Amino acid sequence: MSRDVTPKPMVEANRITKMLDLVFGEDRFDRHPVDVEKLAVEYSRQIAPHSPIHKVVGQDLPGCVGALVYSDTAPRQWGILYDREQPETRRAFTVAHEFGHYVLHRGLVEQDERFDGGIYCDENSVDRRAGEGIEKEADQFAAALLMPFHDFRRQISSKEQPSLERLGEVARRYGVSLTAAILRWLEYTESRSMLILSNEGFALWAKSSEPALKSGRYIRTKNDMFELPQLSATVRQDFDLSIGAKHPAGVWFNEAATEFCFRSDRYDQEITLLHFKNLGPRFQSEEMVEDVFDRFNPR
Repeated sequence: MSRDVTPKPMVEANRITKMLDLVFGEDRFDRHPVDVEKLAVEYSRQIAPHSPIHKVVGQDLPGCVGALVYSDTAPRQWGILYDREQPETRRAFTVAHEFGHYVLHRGLVEQDERFDGGIYCDENSVDRRAGEGIEKEADQFAAALLMPFHDFRRQISSKEQPSLERLGEVARRYGVSLTAAILRWLEYTESRSMLILSNEGFALWAKSSEPALKSGRYIRTKNDMFELPQLSATVRQDFDLSIGAKHPAGVWFNEAATEFCFRSDRYDQEITLLHFKNLGPRFQSEEMVEDVFDRFNPR
C-alpha cells in the first residue's frame, strides 16, 4: 500500500490524535487516558453541529456490547449506548468503537435499511476485534484513538517481548482492557508472539503477530477445536504475569516458547501470551499512513 492510499479510519483517528496532542500535550497519557465519552460529544458538535452525539449512556443490551443510534426525525440526533455490565476498561473501547461508526459511517447507518434506527455491535466485533467491513474500520479507529502508536512505541519497543504485567501497565495507561492492549501491541511488534483466550483447556480464539503468522505460528479456532497442551502453564494454572514459564520445543510448537498466563474470573477465561525466540520480518500496516509519529520523527 502506498502512502497516498490511506485507510480512512487511520486518517480520522490521527486527525483527532494530533488535535488532542496540540491541546493537551504529547505527554497527555502521563496524566490520563482519552476521555472518549466527553470527546465523542464535543467533537461531534464541531464536525456536525446540526446532527451531533447528544449522550453516551449505559443500558441493558442483550447480545450486544454497544450501539450507535439515531432519532426518527431529521436532522438526525445521535447517541452512543454501551452495555452497562461492562467494566470501565472495556467500556472505553466500546464507546470509541461506536464513536468510530459515527465519524466514519453515520451516513451509511442512516441511509442503509439494514441499520434500522442504528447499528448494534456484538462482542466478537468489538472485544475480539474480529469483525469485517465497517466493524473492522471502527475497531481500527478505536485502537488508534485510544492507543496511538507514537505513544505506545515509547512504552514498549517493537523489539521487546513484554510480560503480561508490563502490558497490564500500558493497558492502565490507556484505560483499556489487557486484551485490547495486547491486540494493539501485536499490530506493530517485530516479535513472534501470540495471544490466546481460552476456557477449560480449549482455545476460544487466538491472534498472532504478523511475524509469528508468517513463520507458521498460529492457531485455527474458527472451525476447529484446539485443546491447549497439558504441559502448558495455562492448563496447569500456573498463572504468572511477570516471569513466565519457559517451555522446550514440543510443548506448544516444535520450538521453545515463553508462556505468560492470567485467569479472569469475571469472564471465566484465561489469557495466554506466547513469545518465540528470534524476531520475524518487520511488518507494520499503519506505518504506511502518516501518523503523529511520522510527523514528529521524519525519516
